[in-house]
Amino acid sequence: MTRFWWRLRKKILKRWARNAFFPAWRIRLLRWCGYHIGADVYIADELIIAEELEDRGNLTLGDRVSIAPRVTLVLSSHPNESRIRSVAPVARAPVVIEADVWLGAGVVVLPGVRIGRGAVVGANSVVTKDVQPLHVVAGQPARTIRVLPTPPGWS
Repeated sequence: MTRFWWRLRKKILKRWARNAFFPAWRIRLLRWCGYHIGADVYIADELIIAEELEDRGNLTLGDRVSIAPRVTLVLSSHPNESRIRSVAPVARAPVVIEADVWLGAGVVVLPGVRIGRGAVVGANSVVTKDVQPLHVVAGQPARTIRVLPTPPGWS
């Protein structure tokens, strides 16, 4: 598929997925965009994925990830045509959210972040660096506020 058609397809599918009536449709549409999404994932309304449309495979969601409404996953960020573009930092990196993670409403995850298995991110937090497995983080920037005990049967 040519670059133009891939970008157009991805833009349309992301727009449909953002407010798809059934969550299962949302997952399917996002998989068609080239994202890696595990089993039993829940994504609420208004997920925003900010990225370069030509990128592929830059978002991974593990099994049983739960994403609340109005979460933003930033995979690419730059000042577009601004005069500061030559001096402003450009960030472009994949985001990995491992299995059993819960992202609260309004969370923002920045490029290059890995959120470890079983972590919980509090509502309206801004995740700027990796989160360790089973850690509860919150704030702007997100910081560890608690470590969860290992659940029974966790391997």
